[in-house]
Amino acid sequence: MTKPRISETDNGIQGELVVQAYDEMERGLRDKGWMETGTLLGSGITTGHALEIGHGPGYLGLEWLKLTEGTTLTGLDISPDMQALAQRNASDYGFDSRTDYQLGNCNALPFAENSFDAVFTNGSLHEWEEPSEAFNEMWRVLKSGGRYFISDLRRDMGFVKSSFLWLSTRPVSIRRGLLTSIHAAYTPAELRNMIAGTALCEAQISGNWIGVTIQGMKH
Repeated sequence: MTKPRISETDNGIQGELVVQAYDEMERGLRDKGWMETGTLLGSGITTGHALEIGHGPGYLGLEWLKLTEGTTLTGLDISPDMQALAQRNASDYGFDSRTDYQLGNCNALPFAENSFDAVFTNGSLHEWEEPSEAFNEMWRVLKSGGRYFISDLRRDMGFVKSSFLWLSTRPVSIRRGLLTSIHAAYTPAELRNMIAGTALCEAQISGNWIGVTIQGMKH
């Protein structure tokens, strides 16, 4: 039986030591090829100006830029520490001219309607205060024909799989945060019910052994 959801935080990841540890973890995932980059590209998000919500250190968006041509990225995060870190990482990639990182809340995106060719996010859904509002906001800022991609952990992955993730997570100091993120994550069934009443009601929802993906196009 899946345990009830326990909310984590709606203030993002903040604090110098925590941010450094999270950056180390994300760089490790990138270097092992364990990021969602391939799945993101496979969803059809390969061109144009994209918005990344809850970008954290920024590696998913930066890897996406590296593998695409003529693309640009706007990042939005609620944490000023993550905003600053993503800007530094973008400079290391040589992508200052292709990126713009801003502070903001996904429940009230500070952008006009029809602003982006794509919107994507990975690993932040479980932190959103009002996911339904954020889903509608994503739809609002997308251009007609634009694509969206949302991926996150799933709470119902089970003890064996969560234990494997816990043991493989580095640095060790980030393990506690991994467990709270799993406890705050949604199941595919919960997301189907949640999305049914939003602008993303026709989204395709799929799950793998540890995560869930929501994707689709604005028609």
